[in-house]
Amino acid sequence: MEPLASQIRPKTFNEFVGQEHLTGAAKPLRIAIEKKELFSFILWGPPGSGKTTLARIYAQALEADFYELSAVEAGKDDIRKVLGTRLRQGYGGQSALALHKPKILFIDEIHRFNKAQQDFLLPFVERGDITLIGATTENPSFEIISPLLSRCRVFVLKEHTPEEMTRIIARTKIKLPKPAREWLIEMAGGDARQAITVLETAQKLYNKITLETLKEAVQSTHIRYDKKGEEHFNTISAFIKSMRASQPDAALYYLARMVAAGEDPIFIARRMVIFASEDIGLAQPTALVVANAVFRAVETVGYPEAAINLAHGVAYLAQCKKDRSAYDALRTAQADVQQFGNLPIPMNIRNAPTKLMKDIGYGKGYEKYSDESYLPEKLQKKKYLK
Repeated sequence: MEPLASQIRPKTFNEFVGQEHLTGAAKPLRIAIEKKELFSFILWGPPGSGKTTLARIYAQALEADFYELSAVEAGKDDIRKVLGTRLRQGYGGQSALALHKPKILFIDEIHRFNKAQQDFLLPFVERGDITLIGATTENPSFEIISPLLSRCRVFVLKEHTPEEMTRIIARTKIKLPKPAREWLIEMAGGDARQAITVLETAQKLYNKITLETLKEAVQSTHIRYDKKGEEHFNTISAFIKSMRASQPDAALYYLARMVAAGEDPIFIARRMVIFASEDIGLAQPTALVVANAVFRAVETVGYPEAAINLAHGVAYLAQCKKDRSAYDALRTAQADVQQFGNLPIPMNIRNAPTKLMKDIGYGKGYEKYSDESYLPEKLQKKKYLK
C-alpha cells in the first residue's frame, strides 16, 4: 500500500504548504513555472521541507519526463539509463535530446555523490542533455563541485512552521486531540514527512490516536546532526559563541544537542581547552586547568557519564571573565613573522655555546633583568600584549 505521505503529496503549488519565499506570487519557482523556464537547480533544506514535492510539481508543470534517483543507491549506470539511447549528438553539435521532450533528472541526497560521480554528470547538464534538480540537506558550497554548482541555481528551503505543520497534518484527515497534535508538531521539528509517518504508524497500531499512543509509535526522536556537515559546524559554533558571550544556559543547550547526537566527547573537550586560552586567557588562568581536567575526565570516563564532566566544565568556562589579549598578541606577532620573516635576533640574547660565538659578540652585554627591548631591531617599538 502506498505510504500516507505519498498519498497526500501536493501536485500543484496551490496545494503546496510552506516555502512562500519560493512558491508565492512573483517568487522564483512560481515565475519559473508560469514562464515555463527550464533550468537546473539545487533545493537545499532540512528533511521533510518539500524538496521532492517541489521537484515533481516543477517537472509536471513543464510537461517534462521526470526521473528520480537516490544518490545513496544510484551510480553512473543509472544516469546512463535515464539518458537512454537518444544521447546521440545531432547535426551542428546539438544534442539529439534537445529535439525531444525535456528530461528532468531529480537526484535526492545529491551530496552523497562523490566527486567522480558529479564530474560524470557535469557534461550532460552543461550541454542540456538533462535538466538537473538536486535535493540536499547539506550546504551545497561544501558538497557540490564548483563547476556543477555554477550551472545550477540554489534555492534554500526552511523548516515548516507550527502553523504550516498543522495544515499539513490536516490533509491526512486523521482525527487527533489537540495535545497529541501539538506534541507531534514539536517532536517532528518542522519535518512534515516524519510527522505524517509517525501518525500513520500510530493509526495502524492503535484503535485510537492519543498523546500516549503517538509516543508509543515513535520510540525516540531523531536529532539532525551530520558530524561532517554543516549542522555539525553550526552547533559547535553556537556552543563556542555562547560560552564567549558568558551565556551558560545557551552553551549547555548546545552541549546537550551534541551529546544527544553522539558527538565525540573528546572533540567537545578539545574545543573547551582551546577556548580556555583563546577567550579566557589571563582573566582567569585556572580556566585552562579546569578545561584540561575535563578533557582528562572525558578520556577516562566516556559516555554517558562524561556528559556530566562536560557540563561541569561548560558552566565554569561560560561564567569566567574573558580576556583575549594573549590570543590577539599571538596573532599580531604571527602576522609580523609572516611579513618580515626571520629578522636578526639581537646579539646580546643569542645563545653562545662556543668560544667563537662569544668572540663575535653572541650573548655580549646580556643582563637578566633589563628594560631594553629584546625584539629584533625592526620591531623595537612593537607592543603585542596590550
